[in-house]
Amino acid sequence: MKKDSFLQYFDQMVDPRSHVNKLHELNTILLIAVVATLCGAETWKQMEEFAIAKEKFLETFIPLPNGLPSDDTINRVFSAIDPTQFEICFTNWASSLPDSFKSQVIAIDGKTVRGAKSKDGKSPVHIVSAWASQSNIVVGQVKVSDKSNEITAIPELLDMLFIEGDIITIDAMGTQTAIADKIIDNGADYILSVKENQKNLLEEIQDEYLFGKNIPVFEHIDFGHGRIETRICSVISDFKFIDNKDEKWKNLNQIIKIENIREFKNSDKKRETATQYYITSLNETPEKLLDCVRSHWGVENKLHWILDVQFNEDQSRKRKGNAAENYSTVLKIALNLLKNETTVKQGIKGKRLKAGWNDEYLLKLLNIKKV
Repeated sequence: MKKDSFLQYFDQMVDPRSHVNKLHELNTILLIAVVATLCGAETWKQMEEFAIAKEKFLETFIPLPNGLPSDDTINRVFSAIDPTQFEICFTNWASSLPDSFKSQVIAIDGKTVRGAKSKDGKSPVHIVSAWASQSNIVVGQVKVSDKSNEITAIPELLDMLFIEGDIITIDAMGTQTAIADKIIDNGADYILSVKENQKNLLEEIQDEYLFGKNIPVFEHIDFGHGRIETRICSVISDFKFIDNKDEKWKNLNQIIKIENIREFKNSDKKRETATQYYITSLNETPEKLLDCVRSHWGVENKLHWILDVQFNEDQSRKRKGNAAENYSTVLKIALNLLKNETTVKQGIKGKRLKAGWNDEYLLKLLNIKKV
């Protein structure tokens, strides 16, 4: 394999298996899982069947002295791997990709893997991911522990990331003073959504806009999909009604109000309106701040939607041990490899089909040459 192959970043992972009767190296199993996923496999059995069909090809860049791992072996390994180690290795690899962390918006948002809910009533796995909006890659993830929520998981994820100089955007669940402190202490800026869970702060912001004068405004209009969408972003930098802002919110410099107006051409519902508020440590124009907020919204259709629709993550029934969390990391490795390859102008589905049909293209995705 090439020296700069993605797999080198996972060499430090500890193999959880005993050396007795171990036939396959950990990295061999990991690579087969990633290659099979790139080509459309979604279950452990499909990974085994893919490897059997492609055994001669796989042998050109993977040592297979003991043949191929079975689906049961793949299942046992991914159920036993330490997910925290796997996620740290993943983050280290993601940070090595071109432009993965270079003064861009990092959107942090959670997603529940609904198919991973067990029969005994145990909650499904919930993963918080960090999405680099301009690079279109996942730069880190962490699982929310069973007896906790995103408020405790987000600081763990921030500590894993290299975010200096970036802009961190988080939905209302993450609008906490400790999280704002963590972002500033790590050398980044924040844009945090404010909703009813921060009731006093929301009322203070609404008062600022009720009594504010000469507020800078930027308006953006989109036409398409049978509708006209108008976004009006207004920003206040001189606060009069936010109490103890310096004590509560580190480096709070501006508040943001974004009004969304949707007008439909061919629908009984002619008009929809929504208003959202944010706090930020930035000192920027309304145009720049609107662009940052819109970048955060992209995490839904550029990450979560793709994981559900293109990779069928929500249909996954991997429930044993750490399998669901580790499989989520495998999916994000595959997604990053597909996003990072830009010579083929196709969507994720088209690239996965091409990888399954064209061995040379698959090697190009993996950045690997035949031995």
